[in-house]
Amino acid sequence: MAVSADKLGTYRAKRDFSRSPEPQGGASRRSKAVPRLAFVVQKHDATRLHYDFRLEWEGVLKSWAVTRGPSLDPADKRLAVRVEDHPLDYGSFEGVIPAPGYGAGTVMLWDRGFWAPLDPEHVDRDLAAGELKFVVSGERLKGGFVLVRLKPKPGEKAGRENWLLIKEKDSMATPGEGDAVLKAEKSVKTGRSLAQIAKKAPGEDEVWHSAPKADPVAASAKRAASPKAAKAKPEGLPDFLPPQLCQLVSTPPEGKNWIHELKLDGYRLQLRVEKGRVALRTRTGLDWTQRFPSIAKEAASLPDGIIDGEAVALDADNQPSFGALQAVLAGERKAPLLYWAFDLLHNGKRDLRSETQLARKKALKAHLPAKGQAIRYLDHFTQPGEAVLASACRLHMEGIVSKRADAPYTGGRGMAWTKAKCRGRDEFLIGGWSLEKRGQGRGLGSLLMGAMRDGKLVYMGRVGTGFSGAMGAQLMGKLEPLRRKTSPFVGAQPARLSDALWAEPKLVAEIAYGGLTEEGILRHASFQGLREDKPAREVTPPPEAAAPPAAKAPAAAQASSAARAPGQRAASGPSLTHPDKVLWPATETTPAVTKGELGAYYARFAERILAEVAGRPISVLRAPDGIGHQLFFQRHAMPGQSPLIRAVPIEGQPKPYMRIDDAAGLAALAQVSAVEIHPWGARADRPETPDRLIFDLDPAPELGFDAVVKGALELRERLKGYGLAAFPRVTGGKGLHLVVPLAVPARGEAPDWPQAKQFARLVCAMMEQDAPKLYTTTMAKKARTGRIFLDYLRNDRLSTAIANWSPRGREGAPVAHPIKWAEVKPGLDPAGLRLPALLEAPLPKDPWTGFDAAAGSLREAMEKATR
Repeated sequence: MAVSADKLGTYRAKRDFSRSPEPQGGASRRSKAVPRLAFVVQKHDATRLHYDFRLEWEGVLKSWAVTRGPSLDPADKRLAVRVEDHPLDYGSFEGVIPAPGYGAGTVMLWDRGFWAPLDPEHVDRDLAAGELKFVVSGERLKGGFVLVRLKPKPGEKAGRENWLLIKEKDSMATPGEGDAVLKAEKSVKTGRSLAQIAKKAPGEDEVWHSAPKADPVAASAKRAASPKAAKAKPEGLPDFLPPQLCQLVSTPPEGKNWIHELKLDGYRLQLRVEKGRVALRTRTGLDWTQRFPSIAKEAASLPDGIIDGEAVALDADNQPSFGALQAVLAGERKAPLLYWAFDLLHNGKRDLRSETQLARKKALKAHLPAKGQAIRYLDHFTQPGEAVLASACRLHMEGIVSKRADAPYTGGRGMAWTKAKCRGRDEFLIGGWSLEKRGQGRGLGSLLMGAMRDGKLVYMGRVGTGFSGAMGAQLMGKLEPLRRKTSPFVGAQPARLSDALWAEPKLVAEIAYGGLTEEGILRHASFQGLREDKPAREVTPPPEAAAPPAAKAPAAAQASSAARAPGQRAASGPSLTHPDKVLWPATETTPAVTKGELGAYYARFAERILAEVAGRPISVLRAPDGIGHQLFFQRHAMPGQSPLIRAVPIEGQPKPYMRIDDAAGLAALAQVSAVEIHPWGARADRPETPDRLIFDLDPAPELGFDAVVKGALELRERLKGYGLAAFPRVTGGKGLHLVVPLAVPARGEAPDWPQAKQFARLVCAMMEQDAPKLYTTTMAKKARTGRIFLDYLRNDRLSTAIANWSPRGREGAPVAHPIKWAEVKPGLDPAGLRLPALLEAPLPKDPWTGFDAAAGSLREAMEKATR
């Protein structure tokens, strides 16, 4: 790219090149073979010591003078004064600018490397707007940064641009120690200090020039253009290189500058080969070569180099499975072990980390044999990330990894690599365990999980599924030597302490789960395996997924936002098609609710709704054109539906039912305009075993709601007499539900649906018998006149009931929601909460605390009711 003279006009006008050793900057051209963008920081001891921060763009170095130097602490906001563009070859300059003259003083090349903007297609726009986000890969500075322009102050010098340079919160940040990086006082080019650069040695010219060395851009360009590149003198092969890590995001990033790979379910390993000697190391540098002999044997024939990849084992369905990998490494099972290579960090001759992602993948493909047995090349996809994620979920993969195509390889966690998951999976620490209750009580019952927060172990719940008897025995064998007398958890403790056995939190386990409760407890958790490759000190509570980098709202959503009147609600949530479509028309008391706002509501209340519906067969009420048009009550999965809405085969049913497990599934329901969600009273993995009962008190039109309140209080007392706890829910309509949690017995057969229905019918019939003028169990309308219909029919195998926090497809967008018993009193409004208000108000507390712990025995209740 030729540089316009105008771009460097200011630079040249300020300098006398007959005296200054600074480069004049000719017509610079960048090789197309070197698409990376240079980044340099020069320490400049002029009138005032400062650091010149420079980013290559459009053939020049965009430059800022950072007075106190860059910081790695996100809390520090360093003043960065915009200065004139500099020529590219200034990035190699180091020496003394003589006085008098502009910028007189000593210049040191303090850092250098490459950078990548988060939105490469709009750098000029972002600079003009005054906010540029980017990632740097230097020798001293790494990770994400942002430059933000400040508004001019009154009386400030015209033409002066003050910006702030701020470190992003990522794994390369060092909170509280941001200035530690500035202790590096030697040049990255010559290894000399400022004083050594400035000092004149005998026989040297008036102006000292450091020994010339090629800068990264020039060196890379020369290698790319030279036909003798393959014969270049090899660099030393490092023993281990810090791995690049992924940032969790809610949805994959958008844009053409991203590639996407399937997220594999295995162990991340760095493969090093030198003269036939092989080393396989974990992400923390542990040598695991002996654990993967088949991979190491095949790797011995590879050329020298360092490869980044993932070791996996295939299950019976030929899918990567972490559980299968654990079983193979433990000697319990035989299955093929594969190593999927996805990055080449060193080719045996030179370090490739400064190359672009696509360049490294191209080099990797050439580095590997065309048809490997144990070692294979992991291909990537260039289709939109959401489409790739949908396909990955359909294939029951863990998710996808998205990578910036033009970014270098940077050790640590940043936004150049992101991961989006089909279901939550993270690492947690085992702080104790309990024994199973059935039999002799010698097997593993559950694991007590935690994670480090501010140096202390916080409790995050029990995990009682996902391990076999043999695996449970192995886990207890590892836990027994770590046994301690007191709880390792600080603060909140497990609700049940009587069966807890405590352990030093040194074992790391991977857990699949469907989200967290308000108290930070894992939902629907399942053990996947031990993570021996990850140290306990790094295990922190899972963060909320970040917004994807460079993600853009759909054009329709942007137009909608721009068209809103001041003070009108703005929908924020998942990207949906036709987000402005009105699903609930406005009424005299409530504004209209759009599809986009439904998606935002589902995103905001995901944790609450998932507590009711995750892992259960569901039915939904759909309003494709809004509630004023045709509505569809959908029970079964349909061809072509989003893979985030899963299918649940039900015995005796011609088609599978639907199921969702996470917030992404809720977003998929918003996409199909599902305005109501109705879950089963049983889990998808135990559809024949009810774990809750539903009693619906439905009043005749002429009855006031106070009669329902009275009936609910009476029904509560009757259920309490049978040893069952009931929790009230207003339905968003004219009725009230009592929900009864049931304990699934650890041994013996559990009561089935016919027995549950029979018990519910019996309770309701007894109320009807005692007060026939107040209650009826007959569905016919003529029998319900002046009475409350006690609906026990929801306790049937294929029946459903509205979920807590589900909207209703009724005028004004009311919401079904749980309440406390203290609220069940005269004057209660069953449709008092509405979706528009819930979008704006603070998130209400969950009134059903202790719901799971209150689960009672249906068998014992049946025995009491039939005595």
